Amino acid sequence: MSASSIAAPVSLGAPRRAWITDLPVLLVAVVWGASYLAAKGITTTHTVIAVLVLRFAVVLPVLVVAGWARLRALSAAQWRGAGALGLILGGIFLLETYGVVHTSATNAGLIISLTMIFTPLAEAAVTRVRPPRAFLGAAALSVLGVVLLTQGGGFSTPSVGDLLMLLAALARTVHVLAMSRIKAVRSADSLSLTTVQLGSAVAVFAVIAVFPGAGASPWAVALDFGPREWAGLIFLSVFCTLFAFFVQMWAVRRTSPSRVSLLLGTEPLWAAAAGIALAGDRPGVLGLAGAILVLAGTSWGRRSADNGAG
Repeated sequence: MSASSIAAPVSLGAPRRAWITDLPVLLVAVVWGASYLAAKGITTTHTVIAVLVLRFAVVLPVLVVAGWARLRALSAAQWRGAGALGLILGGIFLLETYGVVHTSATNAGLIISLTMIFTPLAEAAVTRVRPPRAFLGAAALSVLGVVLLTQGGGFSTPSVGDLLMLLAALARTVHVLAMSRIKAVRSADSLSLTTVQLGSAVAVFAVIAVFPGAGASPWAVALDFGPREWAGLIFLSVFCTLFAFFVQMWAVRRTSPSRVSLLLGTEPLWAAAAGIALAGDRPGVLGLAGAILVLAGTSWGRRSADNGAG
């Protein structure tokens, strides 16, 4: 995790090298922002489980082959810890995918960004260290933004999808806290940790898929997919999972984690842009104001948390 590439003496080539690292990370934020629209385009209430099985079954063999030696080196405690994290991860994907089916891609991407606010607040509750006042102000601004965002056409009850995305943001917070507190996984290789987590999540989806009422089977959905659906699935599998993971691993070794986090933090902006430009989402005046408040609040909160940590 060396930052030597940006800490070196200033030269004409330094900005170019920084952008060579920044652009792929920014592209990850773009594809993650577009992932909500892609998932919405290929998923229905009856195919959520099947799509999740297919999405991760496509990439899991690649991850296993790429990290086989390191997987074999994991201890039993690391396997248990990563498996437990995978169960939480499975819950996150279930909430997010069912949520995006029942709300707009714009709402989904912006509401899930509240994870950046919930996580430091939860950390403060666990450690009993009061967060900075500026961060509390940012949190309040973000929550107000979500309230307005879900009322784009006038004040009404938030949709089921909005509430599911809110639960997904809370589940992401639990996942982050668990990762920092399960001692066995702290020293685990990141590729191996990701592989075991995804494997555990796929196992959960596969078990759910065999129960009555779980919707169409993965096999039936795969046979029913046309070129557009397969393109969407490949986008979610290859770009939003494989590409995103390997870019993050590559980037944090060439720049600072804070810089990577800052660039990835633009994800909700791209989600909103994709929803409005490609899906025709029309949040209305209230919704637009809410979207601006969410983006401003999460950005302000991230800076406040970084300053507090410093």
